Amino acid sequence: MRVDDLRTVRILNRALAVPLFEWSDSNRIDRRGLGGILVHALGVHERLRCAWQGLETTSQRELEPLLTPEELRAEWETEWTALGTFFDGLADDDLDRPVNQLPLWQSMAHVINHGTQHRSEAAVLLTRLGLSPGDLDLLVFLGEQARLRVG
Repeated sequence: MRVDDLRTVRILNRALAVPLFEWSDSNRIDRRGLGGILVHALGVHERLRCAWQGLETTSQRELEPLLTPEELRAEWETEWTALGTFFDGLADDDLDRPVNQLPLWQSMAHVINHGTQHRSEAAVLLTRLGLSPGDLDLLVFLGEQARLRVG
């Protein structure tokens, strides 16, 4: 798996077409709407990455004014760059290092699982709006990536 494999590109691309009143509506899934779900996913991702790096962060994007889809996409780009930098410096021995009372690898697995949950929720809401992001299944994605590499 590579950093690009973890990105929410399909969801974010489709979210750009969502009317702002739909984007900012709440109480769709577990008290959040589409924008709230995706901002929450970014906030958790940032906080945990900072914990992995031993950086202090008090940011809680969920409590800040809701980002627009364009702003969210730009913030994800920044986060993916930061994550890539972190991965570049990661060694196998680091995976057992404790972070918030868990081995790093378990915290990383949580981020993947957490992201899957919220991408799925976002996909449901997008589909209801006629903007399905398509099949998000990992095996489908891996097959598409393999076909792109082959040419």
